[in-house]
Amino acid sequence: MEAADLYKTIFTPSEEVLFKDKGSKFFGYAFPVKNEEEINSVLEEIKNKHHKARHWCYAWQLGKRYDHYRANDDGEPSNSAGMPIYGQLQSFEVTNILVVVVRYFGGVKLGVGGLINAYRTTAQMALEASVIKTKTINAEYKITCQYPDMNKVMRVIKEKSLNVTNQVLELDCQIFISVRENEAENIFDKFEGIYGVKIEEVE
Repeated sequence: MEAADLYKTIFTPSEEVLFKDKGSKFFGYAFPVKNEEEINSVLEEIKNKHHKARHWCYAWQLGKRYDHYRANDDGEPSNSAGMPIYGQLQSFEVTNILVVVVRYFGGVKLGVGGLINAYRTTAQMALEASVIKTKTINAEYKITCQYPDMNKVMRVIKEKSLNVTNQVLELDCQIFISVRENEAENIFDKFEGIYGVKIEEVE
């Protein structure tokens, strides 16, 4: 990755892709996912759609820091399906993605080498059919101030092009901002000079 506070992902599912080898058909899909609940739901849908298939192999990666992953061979020889799919997630440097490859057996065994190639190629095709975007990892902050100080705070926000995600404007005003992580260290300095303004990170 170019910087520590960037990650790559997709926002819409890929188109269906198809790879064939010796009569076996491999259908590939990439889905944007945020948690294991979503993953299980998508897998159910795929299994319903392809209920006559022999194998539904997949790999997923979650977390802006790429910290959770799983690969599943679903009955294929060990490490011949899930890990080749996961290898493509690593190769494309993407996260919050599930890649599923559905196999219809064509009557001819492909051997472990053939399976690895088929699952890897189908996963690669699914990711190539996806629109991959680069996102920043952001830190969230809450700014609290009295209503009369609101204009000063908003002026700083405008000058520094900060992203406001929410605001509660009452006697005590709360403004929530999102700041790219590698610029977050300086955020306290920007508001330090304004008397009565409090800024804190939101966990």
